Amino acid sequence: MRDYSNHATNRADARDVAITDIETCVVEGNFNWNFVRVHTDAGVTGIGESYRGGGVTTVMEYMKSFLVGENPLDVERLFRRMVQETSGHGGTTGKVVTAASGIEIALWDVAGKLLDVPVYQLLGGKYRDAVRIYCDCHAGAAFELEHGYHSPHDDDTYQPDAYAAEAARVADMGFTALKFDLDQPFDNHPDPYNGRVSNAAIRTKVEAVEAIRDEIGYDIDLAFDCHWDYTVDSAKRLASKLEPYDLMWLEDVVPPENMDAQREVNRATTTPLATGENRFRVHEFKQLLYDFGVDVITPDPSTCGGLAESKAIANRAEENYIAFSPHNVCGPIGTMACVHLGACVPNFDTLEFHALEVPWWDDLHSRSEPLIQDGYIEVPEEPGLGIDLDEDVAQEHLLDGDGGTMFA
Repeated sequence: MRDYSNHATNRADARDVAITDIETCVVEGNFNWNFVRVHTDAGVTGIGESYRGGGVTTVMEYMKSFLVGENPLDVERLFRRMVQETSGHGGTTGKVVTAASGIEIALWDVAGKLLDVPVYQLLGGKYRDAVRIYCDCHAGAAFELEHGYHSPHDDDTYQPDAYAAEAARVADMGFTALKFDLDQPFDNHPDPYNGRVSNAAIRTKVEAVEAIRDEIGYDIDLAFDCHWDYTVDSAKRLASKLEPYDLMWLEDVVPPENMDAQREVNRATTTPLATGENRFRVHEFKQLLYDFGVDVITPDPSTCGGLAESKAIANRAEENYIAFSPHNVCGPIGTMACVHLGACVPNFDTLEFHALEVPWWDDLHSRSEPLIQDGYIEVPEEPGLGIDLDEDVAQEHLLDGDGGTMFA
């Protein structure tokens, strides 16, 4: 087995630093946000965030056993060590990589603070001073989570005027790009299992898209998410019907495992297709990118391996002239990590914001102003990520059963 522990120990005293502790906590927002703090013997700490869901912080705590004593400046080597040391636990994919992603982000924060530069500078430099945000919206009260599961409302919630009203409301906030869920309860009739969409359900979707376009026009970018629900033939029919509405993209139209099916749909329509949020590490994106199964690639940096791995995915997308728009359902820490990534990626397009329904989202961070201003987030110039948790606010929203204290 490869040994990614520290064998290159010759470095200046100022950079001879060691990790002393790793702590985690879970904050309950519209999702369960997994936060991690890395401590060092230099008195510098770094904050990171992993994708939502159970079990992630447990894996992070396990990784502490071999990361304490390591030099936090060796970010990419330590990511490989996390993968290698957990290979017997599924370390090349899934929640193990997700846990490593949050720690990787925290290590970049530490490195930036130790070297007195923002994270984007460590990742290669800046292409843009601000990152454009697209807002994930929901018709009426259409989206809720119960123990991580999607809980749809009754059919009245999904009427076209509900979509149009929400689009107008969010556009008035200054967002220039919006995304709605387009999978609806109608999709389950007459059969809830087979993934085929009836003519009536497709007509309902088209009416919702048309209502939004009639309300906000065509100068605001508009995307829709289907959450991997459809058969190839239904995905083709839907994408074809939506071609007149000039979508930014149609996302996750078929189940994610079969890249050939994704490519088949992509070749059948001029509607741009997006996918990628449940792929892990750069290797799982190869077929999508080099076989042109996608028009916009949407990895989640807090899932797929962190910032360096996401940049590697973006580089391969750029080779094929494919836009890079990260998926993001994080709290403000993971969101700002994605902002640094967006700053340093030439083919970056727009970043997801998925917490409009959380009124205290901006209270959760240490910056004095709301992060999103007129649909953009300014790239910080402070060392590291340029953001931290407000631990008093986080404490108020700790997940029940998390132990009752921050970073326990």
